[in-house]
Amino acid sequence: MKTLRVKVKPNARVSELEEQSDGTWLARVKAPPVDGKANDELVALIAEHFGVRRNQVSIKSGAGGRLKLVQIAD
Repeated sequence: MKTLRVKVKPNARVSELEEQSDGTWLARVKAPPVDGKANDELVALIAEHFGVRRNQVSIKSGAGGRLKLVQIAD
């Protein structure tokens, strides 16, 4: 099981995920932060990046904020 600390920036031009120098991840997502759309896109983006299924990725904390702890199951 892998845990990532992710800072999310919604309403971006392109969706992308990049690792920062301090070990955290920066996720830019196109979706707006309403009705969980940005969280859904974040889960899909992380699943695609790490080559896992969407149901293996879950937001453990920070679902309502920009800083999130995301867990990836093996």
